[in-house]
Amino acid sequence: MSGKSIFTKGDSKPSTTHEEISAFLGKESLFEGKMTFQGVFRLEGKFEGEIFDSGTLIVAESAIVKGKIGVNTIIISGQVEGEVQVHEKTEIHSTGQFHGNLLTPTLIVNEGGVLEGHCQMKSPPDREERPLPFPHKEDQPLSA
Repeated sequence: MSGKSIFTKGDSKPSTTHEEISAFLGKESLFEGKMTFQGVFRLEGKFEGEIFDSGTLIVAESAIVKGKIGVNTIIISGQVEGEVQVHEKTEIHSTGQFHGNLLTPTLIVNEGGVLEGHCQMKSPPDREERPLPFPHKEDQPLSA
């Protein structure tokens, strides 16, 4: 498939991270809770909870992520649902689906990728203060 992007100029190939993967959650894994990591985290299983103050999150095609996320970079090839705050770049590949609220300075959506929800493209607040700019809805579940 073409990596054509409707939001960027230049090279249209999906980016890949050149850093070594420092954490991995396999296809058959399920994790619920809070997580932080340094470097690159490749997620192929299911995750529900919070990820904050972390490096690069790679959401593989088989992955399903629900919750609040605060990372430097996120690369989505699977499904992500929730409130996401990114400090550098968000990339949604052709198989990726994002549903929710997104704050990111750079957004790349490849042909076939899905972005459904609210998106603000500006630099996030200082890393010391990371309030989500979206209203928090306690009474509504993340999934139907």
